[in-house]
Amino acid sequence: MRYTGPKWRINRRENATVLGSSEKWKKRPTLPGQFPVLKKRPSDYAIQFREKQKVKRIYGMTEKQFRRFYKIASKSAGNTSTRLLQLLELRADNVVYQLGLAQTRTQARQFVTHGHITLNGKKHNIPSTVLKSGDEIQLTEKFAKSPIVAEISSQTKTQKIPSWLKKGSKGGTVVAEPTRDEMDQSIKERLIIELYSR
Repeated sequence: MRYTGPKWRINRRENATVLGSSEKWKKRPTLPGQFPVLKKRPSDYAIQFREKQKVKRIYGMTEKQFRRFYKIASKSAGNTSTRLLQLLELRADNVVYQLGLAQTRTQARQFVTHGHITLNGKKHNIPSTVLKSGDEIQLTEKFAKSPIVAEISSQTKTQKIPSWLKKGSKGGTVVAEPTRDEMDQSIKERLIIELYSR
């Protein structure tokens, strides 16, 4: 089941903005719950688990989906941890978000699943599809004219587009796979690999 409860609760649990875009939850940075249990020193496993949960929630994935991406990354050539992040960044819903076509990854996933996106000119509704260099993703003609798109455009016009993407009028193109320097520096992907390697 995908989480649909309070966003602040999860953000406080992970101590990061993993759901939504507002950072108002930081006004109450304590752990969720009436009597949160605080450990002075978490175990190595706890640290690894929390990092995995944080990243899984950032990209809005279930455990089964996330583990599948890990298995693909582990069979790929090169650095497994970097490849895992690349696969997550190249997901169709994340590309829609990074291009500023949606305000959050959750909203981007909804746009994809509702058929408001085209991939290389054809309607596409699978948010977990991993894009590759040269792939073009755009809003459909009808959806691009809707009021919600105009509102999103006005709110994301100052958003910085990653250098591995090239933005167009109604979408954009993947020009290259993102390098580690171009991805979220707060993620400690090595901890996730260590957790799954146990």
